[in-house]
Parts: sequence; C-alpha cells; structure tokens
Amino acid sequence: MQMTKHIKRAAAAALVAAACAFAAQAALADTVRIGYWTSGVSLGFGAVLEAKPFLQQRGLDVQFVRFADVNAPNRALAAGAIDFAFAAPASAVFSSASQGAPLRIVLATQPADVAFVAPEDSPIRSFADLRGKKVGMSPPGSSVASIATAVLQGNYGIRSTDFSIVPGNEGRLAQFLAQKQVDAAAVRTITVAQLKDLKVRQLGTFGDEWKKLTKSDAVPYIGVSAVRADWLAQHPADAAKLVAGLRAALQWGAAHHSDVSAILQKSANLPAADADAYAARWSEINRVSFEPADIETLQHEHKIFVDGGVIQGELPAGLFDTAPYTASRSIQ
Repeated sequence: MQMTKHIKRAAAAALVAAACAFAAQAALADTVRIGYWTSGVSLGFGAVLEAKPFLQQRGLDVQFVRFADVNAPNRALAAGAIDFAFAAPASAVFSSASQGAPLRIVLATQPADVAFVAPEDSPIRSFADLRGKKVGMSPPGSSVASIATAVLQGNYGIRSTDFSIVPGNEGRLAQFLAQKQVDAAAVRTITVAQLKDLKVRQLGTFGDEWKKLTKSDAVPYIGVSAVRADWLAQHPADAAKLVAGLRAALQWGAAHHSDVSAILQKSANLPAADADAYAARWSEINRVSFEPADIETLQHEHKIFVDGGVIQGELPAGLFDTAPYTASRSIQ
C-alpha cells in the first residue's frame, strides 16, 4: 500500500515536471529570435531595437542574436537557429531560397548607400583603374560584394577574376585603406564621412552605378527582412507586429538623432563623431517598405546577379510575402 502511494506520488511529480517542461518549451517557442550583423548599416538599427521597446510594446517577446559575420544571419535562418533577420544580405537570401531554404522576404530595409573610394594620393582615378587591383568590401556572398561585382562587370567589363576582393567589416576596411593594404574599397557613405585622417577620392556610388547598369531610377537594396516560412505560417500576427515595430523604430530614429547617437556610443562603443554621423543619415540608410516598386527592384537585382554569374538559381514562388507589411498598417 505504501509502495503504491510512492508510485502515485512519483507519477504525479513526473506529470508536474512534464507540464512545467512543456510550458517552458511553449514559452520558448513564442519568443521571437531576431538576428542581425553587428557592423555595417545593420549595427545602428539593431542597437536601437535592443535599447528601445518598440517590439515589446506590441506584445512581442524577443531575443536578439548578434552575429560578427555579415552572412551569418542568413545561414542561421536557413538552419532554423533564428526566426527573423531584419537586415539579411539580399543576395545571400536569394541564393539560399533558390537552393530550397524555406525563407520568405517580408521587407526591403537597407538601400545600397555605398561608395567606391580610393586614397586621394592613389593613381586610381576611375573604375577602369580597378582592373588587377585589391578592392576592400564586405565578404563574398554579401549584397555589397554582389552589387560591386555586378556593376564592375556590367558597366566596365571588369570580371570577378579581374580584381581581388579583400573582405572586412567597415572598421577593418577603413584600416585597410589607411594602411594601403587595399587599392580601393566599397564602403558605406557614413564610413567615408568618418575617415578623419585619410583623404579619399570617391570613384562613384552604388546608386549611380546601378542606375547606369539598369537604365532606371531604382536604387538597389543590400539588406532585406527575411523570416523562416514555417515561423511565418504559425505566427502571422507576430510578423505584422514585427513590421509595425520596425516602422516605429524607423520613425523614432528620424526624429531623435541625438538619442540614436547616444545609444550607439553606449552599446556599440562608437566615438561621438562617428555615432553622430550615423544618426544624421538614419533616414537615408534605413527603410521599412515593401511596396510593388521595392519587389520589382529586388526581382531586377536577382536577375542581374544571375546574369552576371554572381549567384545561381531561380527565385521560388512565394519568396516575396507582402501579408505582414499589409497587416502592419493597421497596427499603431
């Protein structure tokens, strides 16, 4: 009889433990895992999202996952390690999706605010001079590298085998330029503004070169917001709340430059001048949009990347999902 009581108690304890484990797992499943690259244009937006409760105010439980590699958020999405990346490299997402990764693009977020520059005392004075040279930029697979490769080949006949990519984040690229470890670099215009001890000559911008290549007024996107397809199917309301939170962060940052700068100085350890430069260009380097024109630009981008041999594969049906963006418009 006593043994039976012990067995019953043990069974009850096991049920309670199982229930607690299930509840913990359910809570964990409801947490949105948001990944971003802690350099480039995504650094500032990510820092603001972490510092201010734009997502939490809309009922979201979020966990931020930071990556030191520009391509890591896309790989983490494909592997199911995160649910959402607000600034994944567009070219990497195209490539992963064409290979069967169950991803959806729900926003266009980072326009290509990038310039090709060379030291002012360099003999390099035009794009034609980059043939056979070392050019610093984000690593191969990133949108910056993909767009740079496409415009050099399409506008100047300089193929990917005609120059060497020296990869690095923005800080490293500035060092490479200063130390003459590269002949030129493709860097954010913010980085150009932050170069105090090195005078550079601007060869051209991604925006101007893309317009020349496409014969259109469109500016390419280097970053997109992408989600796992299964997470989106299970949490459509949360996806809309995410978009609404991102829009609120964008609007807040545009009106609070000094606060953005303070956040960057504290969380990203940026010097005041560098943080101020980022905050001043907040509206130029960040977007929260998914209008038909944005999708058309991304489709054109993909075609140019494929035609230029930068990536391979077709865009799968359903890759561009406008439902979260449309639904977010009714969320304050």
